[in-house]
Amino acid sequence: MNLSILIPLLNEEESLNELYNWIIKVMQSHNYTYEIIFLDDGSTDNSWTIIEGFATKNPNVKGVRFIKNFGKSQALHAGFAKALGDVIITMDADLQDSPEEIPGLYDMITNGNYDLVSGWKKKRYDSIVAKNLPSKLFNWAARKTSGVALNDFNCGLKAYKNIVVKNIEVSGEMHRYIPVLAKNAGFGKIGEKVVQHQARKYGETKFGMERFINGFLDLITIWFLSRFGKRPMHLFGAMGSLMFIIGFMLAGYIGISKLYHMYNAMRYSLVTNNPWFYIALTTMVLGTQLFLAGFLGEIILRTKNNEERYKVSSEVNFL
Repeated sequence: MNLSILIPLLNEEESLNELYNWIIKVMQSHNYTYEIIFLDDGSTDNSWTIIEGFATKNPNVKGVRFIKNFGKSQALHAGFAKALGDVIITMDADLQDSPEEIPGLYDMITNGNYDLVSGWKKKRYDSIVAKNLPSKLFNWAARKTSGVALNDFNCGLKAYKNIVVKNIEVSGEMHRYIPVLAKNAGFGKIGEKVVQHQARKYGETKFGMERFINGFLDLITIWFLSRFGKRPMHLFGAMGSLMFIIGFMLAGYIGISKLYHMYNAMRYSLVTNNPWFYIALTTMVLGTQLFLAGFLGEIILRTKNNEERYKVSSEVNFL
């Protein structure tokens, strides 16, 4: 199978028919073998009914429906697990991503031998203050932190080799950083393609300004996990050991200094009257706690179970 097209959605009943017909037109004009997987993230409108209608008349259309809204990352995780195509395309359901871009993305994966190609909405039709400027700042920070040279991390239109999506773990709100996850997993050939961005035709965006705050917090998380996620002891253990040694040496100096003054009949004060004693004690306690945090982190990594992060209520056209 050439293509798996994954479409996460939430309450997009107005755009689904137009999007479906547009994708089918592109698939037929290029003679692709394909599957379209709609990932309904707990819609409360008629989106699922429409998807079931597509699946009834077209066996290449499949659907996964969550019991409630678990988030875009969880929807993509479910789609990645089920995708069978040689190339995986992800796109949003709001008609802002053009299906006409699919052949170009497919060609870059198959003939350009890229592991992942991310769309770049170079010309956007969103609010300059609410979306464009925060997005530029967000993308700049992501480039500097991750080392992945992309202009638009958050573009929903992306293409992947099948092996890539089977070897990355998308959780929380990490869908913004799939290219970084792919790089950390060992897939280094990541490209970018300028894609057409269209103004939203129906409904309203499901993401507010808080997505940028969450995005920056997730960026810190993914940087930390990429550096120390597999070996938390390397960070916490090293910091804890260093702090404990500094505190221990400081306490030792205070004790030796008092004994020296006592031996030479010099004036001295109680150790507990010396503020440096409490600084040393606090440093040793914090060092011990950091060391234990690293140790517990190592134990958790070795004993954790992969728990389900979402619940599926319905599926169509899956064997």
